Amino acid sequence: MAKERSDALFHLIKSLKKSEKRYFKLTIGYEDKSKDPKFLRLFELLDKQTVLSEESLLLQEPSIKKEQLSNLKAHLYLKILHCLKMYHEAKVPDIEIRELVNYAEILYNRCLYEQCVQILKKAKKRAIRNDNLELLLEILKWEKKVLGHTIAKDNQKRVNKIIEEVNDVNQRINTINSFSNLAVKLNSYYLKVGYIRNKSEYERVQRIFQTELPEYSEEQLSFTEKLHLYDLLVGYYFFLQDFEQGYHYAKKWVALYGQTQDLIISHLSLYIKGINNLMIAQYRLWKYYEFVDTNKKLKAIKRLPKVTLNENIQVKLFKYTYVHEFNRYFMLGDFDKGVALMNKIKSNLEVYINQLDRHSRLIMYYKIACLYFGSDHHREVVFWLNKIINTPEIDIREDIHCFARILNLVSHYELDNMDVIEYYIRSTYRFLLKKDDLHFYQKYILNFLKHLNKNMTQEELIRHFQQLREQLIPLTKSKFDKRPFIYFDIISWLESKIQNRRVQEVIREKALQRIYLEAEAF
Repeated sequence: MAKERSDALFHLIKSLKKSEKRYFKLTIGYEDKSKDPKFLRLFELLDKQTVLSEESLLLQEPSIKKEQLSNLKAHLYLKILHCLKMYHEAKVPDIEIRELVNYAEILYNRCLYEQCVQILKKAKKRAIRNDNLELLLEILKWEKKVLGHTIAKDNQKRVNKIIEEVNDVNQRINTINSFSNLAVKLNSYYLKVGYIRNKSEYERVQRIFQTELPEYSEEQLSFTEKLHLYDLLVGYYFFLQDFEQGYHYAKKWVALYGQTQDLIISHLSLYIKGINNLMIAQYRLWKYYEFVDTNKKLKAIKRLPKVTLNENIQVKLFKYTYVHEFNRYFMLGDFDKGVALMNKIKSNLEVYINQLDRHSRLIMYYKIACLYFGSDHHREVVFWLNKIINTPEIDIREDIHCFARILNLVSHYELDNMDVIEYYIRSTYRFLLKKDDLHFYQKYILNFLKHLNKNMTQEELIRHFQQLREQLIPLTKSKFDKRPFIYFDIISWLESKIQNRRVQEVIREKALQRIYLEAEAF
């Protein structure tokens, strides 16, 4: 436990920006060395360390005794959090409203009830503007408390109004909780298996959704209720591979914000998530021009006047910016340019990847591997796929783990590593069997690779490629069997082998045709 506290403090200090460190030191009187408390010295020593070492720290500062260290760390940790709260107070609307509620409590305790009411009015106005229901409920609680101390002629009317408001806010919070609870439950299942694989999973997801979805009238929902409803519906339809319906609700999600900057700032994470989901749908449905327009909104977030780019928001923007930049190259079939970008940002990318959660890391690794595959850089493909294959964390996105192994086999074939192909086929077969993901697509590919050998003539190879293509084409039209093509465009790869062309050329040809048809439709 002590080690966890040390790690937490160390990582918190390392997460601070220079301006935040400067503010921390100024706030606690860092310039006055004579009053420099031990926890300030502890801050300074931890800030200088690149790897956490308590032994080194105690040697460098003899005035800090080992038995004091635990309390000093706890004190320093809370002091830093307090300073961060003050530093970001004016930049984060929720913190500002909470501070007003705190001031109202102080005034109430000093029997300054009229002043308390005025502060609560100000806080309430901001909470309503930002549609922050939890804070609004807290404000209403204080309005009820102060009511008995500010009796007026219209007192009963005020009482009825507050009761009505409390009931309304509680009902809205309950609706949001129902939406978000169901979304979390479905997302937990999705994080394990990925997109649904068969009729049984389809029926299970539908059953969960239909059983637990509360009754609602979309027209009567508030802004925040609609946000959580659209979040739920987009996740649900994506899970079922119904990207048309997912696209419909993602558009409504982003449109909900309109041009209202205050709502974007106060609900920034959900705004970014909405844009990300809309771009995923546009990518899956090949709406290239819409995708480009939505991408402009994503990039414009950094330029919003009042936006606070904390670490969480920066990591989100980094992740979505590059995932969708890679997706744009996939849509264009321009993998060489994607690889050029990758080589340019690789060092910066690896720093940010380490800050991503496990799920986001898997997606990023797989996207990068696919980018290199399209550009025929198969050693790089294997390198990035091994980051997925060799991880012990296979309890999330089993689908990505499965298709990483399929793509890995194909890349080893491209590298002419025929001596290891047989081993990888057996290993992949066992893994797919264990994960209950051995369907027609996987069986056809494994069987195809198993029967390849170095002695085959070019004509025999092409015949095998053609046979596999003919086996796979019908699967693209099947409700459940089409799922694997989301992960890897093997049809284009087979066509590149049959036609003796680069896979990039085949994909680009199809991509430009789709983009042309989209432009015609406009």
